Formats: sequence, structure tokens, C-alpha cells
Amino acid sequence: MRISTSAAALAVGGSLALAGLVAPAAQAVGADQECRSLGVANLYGEFIEGNDTHTPDAEGAVAVGGNADFTGGFSVGQELTPAEVDALPGKNALVVAGKITGHNTQVMKGNGVYGSKADGSVVQAHQGTVAQGPSPIDFKAEFAKLRAASTSLAAVPQTAGATVQAEGAKLTFTGGDAKYNSFTIDAAKLQGAKEVYVKVPVGAVTVINVTGGSYDMAAAGTSGFLLWDQGKSAFVLDDKSQSASGGAIRSKLLWNFPTATKVTKKGDAAWAGTVLAPNAAVSLNTPGVNGGPGTGGAPINGSVIAASLTGTSGAETHHYPFTGCLPGTTVPTPSGTPTVPPTVPSGSPSATPSASGSPSGSASPSGGPSAPVTGTPGASGSASASAGGSTAVPAASGSPSARPDAGGDLAHTGSGPVLPLAVGGAVVLAAGGAIVVAARRKAARKA
Repeated sequence: MRISTSAAALAVGGSLALAGLVAPAAQAVGADQECRSLGVANLYGEFIEGNDTHTPDAEGAVAVGGNADFTGGFSVGQELTPAEVDALPGKNALVVAGKITGHNTQVMKGNGVYGSKADGSVVQAHQGTVAQGPSPIDFKAEFAKLRAASTSLAAVPQTAGATVQAEGAKLTFTGGDAKYNSFTIDAAKLQGAKEVYVKVPVGAVTVINVTGGSYDMAAAGTSGFLLWDQGKSAFVLDDKSQSASGGAIRSKLLWNFPTATKVTKKGDAAWAGTVLAPNAAVSLNTPGVNGGPGTGGAPINGSVIAASLTGTSGAETHHYPFTGCLPGTTVPTPSGTPTVPPTVPSGSPSATPSASGSPSGSASPSGGPSAPVTGTPGASGSASASAGGSTAVPAASGSPSARPDAGGDLAHTGSGPVLPLAVGGAVVLAAGGAIVVAARRKAARKA
């Protein structure tokens, strides 16, 4: 269809003006500040380097670098959004690099891919396809970077003013920084608590670094995790039906186990937040008697990133992906991947240009180099990266609150030329209007 001169002029001017209005949403913080997360792992509710033995459900996506034993039935990806499915490598909500076993594995949304399938095993997709093929994820490379990221996070000092207070069997983490709160606690002290309380401002990222070789929530019979709800001025026991501030605290809560080789959740206690334990065998259940099957079916309300995973007796991973901005972990974003709109602390980690002058985070998803991140916490206690030279984690985070990123490189936002775009749009719009007037006058003279 032919477009008139006046319509074309107004369309060009209007589109530029709109660009000027839209730009601030994608340029929310300074150019020296970047939103960083956990790479490809952040797209999956279970991101496991080795074997995953689990039943009955994972509400998010599942990626397994070894073998998957889903005997007893298993469903994957029920709570994924269309944008989250699109962000997955090959749209694969289920990735099993090795052999998959299970007579009833259901991929509810997205595709599935596996290396091989045990005799009699059944894997079906409801809104996609399932096929045998190579893994779209390099688990060895990803976990090397995740381990470096975990170590880097643990090196960030405890935020100024943040406290970890034990009162009998009650353990309370309190942080007042509006952007980033880092805590450090020994595993023995954490597992001695019957109730764990976390009080931080809404919107703040919270990283609890747990030191030591193992953590067993069942040791003292931890019964629950309670998060501070600012609106209610009270602690709320986190579960699927309720969470403090509508889930805003839990979605930015990360439990980091940089050196643990074993992490055990108490079977009947829901665990709020994402668990980053790249060297650990993680169990979702209280250990069974004499080495028998674990017991208890309470979930982790967040993702699990681990060396291996076991979960039985109804224990699930619920789809509440981590949405926070982290120091010292660089995340190149694949094209079309949803990214979390950042809320970066003042004095927060910023990119240090590499020798070539390219920005931090320019690493390719295949594991290319990225610039180191350096810095120290500011006086306010906002965490800055102290991970000089840490290895970057490629790929992007996906979450229910994620927004598409038209760029193809980094989950990063910085200030941009919003005003020039707006002015340019207005100028061209005015010029378009002048063209319209001139065209009408010329037509009148010919008439």
C-alpha cells in the first residue's frame, strides 16, 4: 500500500519521539553499573553438573550434565512463562546430557533433549518436542565459572552494619542496606538453628555465604525460614502460598556454599531462596534410616545449582528464580534472552575495561574472556566486587519478572542518550509537520 508524504513524515517523527520515551526503561542506571547474575544456570530451576535423581516435580526448567533418574514419574516446566521458554538454549526446558531413566517424564512447556534413554523410558512434551541429541550446554565450562563466581561472592566482606545474631535456637540475619546485603556464617552455626529469620529491605539483594565442608538442616531440626514483610511489620513463614512482600525478598535471596561438598535440606521444612552449591551433593530430604530413601516432601522455593541432586518423597523445586544483581559475576546475554531490570547498589560493582578496551561482560557464551571486576565495599555497606580477576559466568538470567532485551551481549543497563533522542524526535516530528503543510499548500495552488 502506498503511504502519503504526510503520513510518512509523521510516522518517522513519531517513532523517534517514542524511542526517546522508551529508552529510560532500558537505561535505568549509570553507564558504569551493570546487572550481573548466574549465567545459563539462572535459567534453570535445577542446574546440575552430575547426576539428578528426583521425583515428582520441578516447576521450572531442569538441566543435568550427567544422568537423570526420574523413576516414579517427573514433570518439568509447568510454571515457565513463554518468555522464559524462549530464553532457554534451544527452548529446552529439559536437558539431560547423559542417560534419562523413567517411565513417565513429562515436559510441560518447551522442548527436551537427552543423550540416551534407558529401555522402557518414556519422555513426552506437551508444548514442544523431545529428541535425542547433544547437550546445548557445556556443563564443564559453566560449572568452572560458577565455582569462580561462588568463590568471588564469598570474598565480598559482610556488609557494614549487617548482623548475624543467635538467640538460643533462633538465628536472625539483619541487614539495612537498600541495595545489597552480604552475610557470612559458619555452616555449624547455621545448622544449629531451629528457625532462621532474614530481615532486609524490600528490593535488596541478599547473599548469605555459608563456610565449611557440609551443611545439614536436619541436624538441629530446622523447622522454617521466616522473611521480614515490611508492609505487615512482621516475619512471614515462607511457603508457596505466602511469602514476605509478595515474594520480593525470596526472589533476591541467595545461599552461597563455596566450599561445601554436601548440603542436606530437612525434608519437612521449605527452604526459601536459591541455593548455589557448585561443589556439593544436594539432598532435598532428611536422610533415611540405614541409608534408606530420604523422607519429607517440603520444597526449595528457589533454584538449585549443585554438583549433584537427589530428591524423593514429593520434594520439589518451585519456580522462583533468582532475580538479583550480583558483584563479580559477568553475564553475557544471548539474543532474545529476558533480563531482569537491575537495581544496582550505589558504589556497586562496576565493569573494569579490559586491556583491549572492550567492556566487562563481553565474554561469549562459549566461555571467552571477560574483564575482571575490582572494588571494595563503600562506606554505606553496599557491596562492591572484591573478585579481581574472577572468571565470568556466561549467559543470562530469566525470571517471571524478566523483560526482553533487544541487545545480544550483556545483561547490563547504563545511562544513554535519552534527551538527544527525545529532542531529535521532536525536531523530526516538527519537520514532518512542515512537510505536511508545504504539501497541502502546493496541492491547493495546483487546484
